[in-house]
Amino acid sequence: MAKKRSQASTVILVVGGDEYLNHRNVREAEHRACVARPDAEVIELDAADCDSYSFDEAVSPTLLSDVSIVVLRNLQRAGEALGKALETFCVEATRHPQDSSVVICQHEGGNKGKRLISTLKNKGAEVVMVPDLKKFDAKINFVYSLFEQQQRHIEPSAAQQLVNVLGERTGELASMCSQLCFDFDEDPISRATADSYLISDPQVTGFAVADKAVAGDVTGAVLGLRAAIEQGVAPLALIGALGLKLRTMAKASAIRHGTISQAEAKASPWQLRAAGRELSGWSSEGLGRCIESLAWADEQCKSNGGDPVYALERAIGAISAKGREIHGVGDSRNQGRYRS
Repeated sequence: MAKKRSQASTVILVVGGDEYLNHRNVREAEHRACVARPDAEVIELDAADCDSYSFDEAVSPTLLSDVSIVVLRNLQRAGEALGKALETFCVEATRHPQDSSVVICQHEGGNKGKRLISTLKNKGAEVVMVPDLKKFDAKINFVYSLFEQQQRHIEPSAAQQLVNVLGERTGELASMCSQLCFDFDEDPISRATADSYLISDPQVTGFAVADKAVAGDVTGAVLGLRAAIEQGVAPLALIGALGLKLRTMAKASAIRHGTISQAEAKASPWQLRAAGRELSGWSSEGLGRCIESLAWADEQCKSNGGDPVYALERAIGAISAKGREIHGVGDSRNQGRYRS
C-alpha cells in the first residue's frame, strides 16, 4: 500500500533515521518516479544554496521535457523563500498530479526544518520516516527484513554475528546480506557460512576466540589466536573482543544478583540472555580475575618490550579455567600459574 502511495505522490519527504537507509529511500523514490515518468529530466538541488527562483525553474516545463524529477537534498537547511515555493508547488501538484513534476526532499533529521515538514504534510506531501537502527534489536530485525525481501532466511546466531561485526556500517551490512543470498543456496544461511565471509574482519576472529575460551576449549582458542596473529590481526583487536565478552557476562551476573537493572546494563536483551547462559560454573571473583588478566595483556600490547601474544595466551588460559585461583595477575613472572 505504501509503495502505491509513493508512486502517485508528487512531493515526497524522506526524513531522518539511519544515513544509509535515508539515502536508499531517496534513491528508491527517484527510481519509482523515473519509471512513472520515463521522459522526465532528473535535477539535483541542495536546499543550502537553492533559492525559490532556482526551484521554480527546476519544476517548470522545458524544451526537453514537460515535467522533471527534482531531488532536493538537505531540506533542513531550506530558507524561508524556498519553503514558501515548496508549499505553493505542493498545493498545485496535489490538484494536478498527472501533469506535475515530482519533488523528492531529503531531510537528515532533527528539529531544524520540522515546521516545514509538518506544513508540507498538511498540504498533501508524503512523509517517509526512516528508522535510526541504533538499538541492537532494530539492527537484527533489519537483517531479517533484508533476507525476507529475497525470500530467504538466516539463522539467529548468523544474523547476530553480522550485526556484531557490521552493525555500525549499515551499507556494508546490507551489502553482505545481499551477497550471502546471491552466493549461497542454503536456507537458512548458517553461522558458519556468515563467518566464512566475515573471517577477514578482526572482530570476527576475536569473537570466535572468545567463544572457544568461554566454552573451555583452551586449545581451540589458542590455535585461533595464533592463526589470527599470523594473518596480521592486531592483538588489541582480539583483546577488544575478549573484553566485550567478559563485560557482557559481568553485566548478566550483576543483573542476576540484583546489583543493576537490565536498563542500566545498556546491552541488548539477546546479548544478556546469551551471556547468562554462559555463566554456569563462574564466580564473581573468577570473572574479576579474568578481567584483570586481560587488562594485563592490554598493558603488554601497549608497552615497549611487552609480549602481547604470551599475555593473551595466559588470559585465554584463565578464561578457559573460568578464572579459578589465578595468582600474580599483572606480574609477567607469575602469569599462567593457576589451578583448576
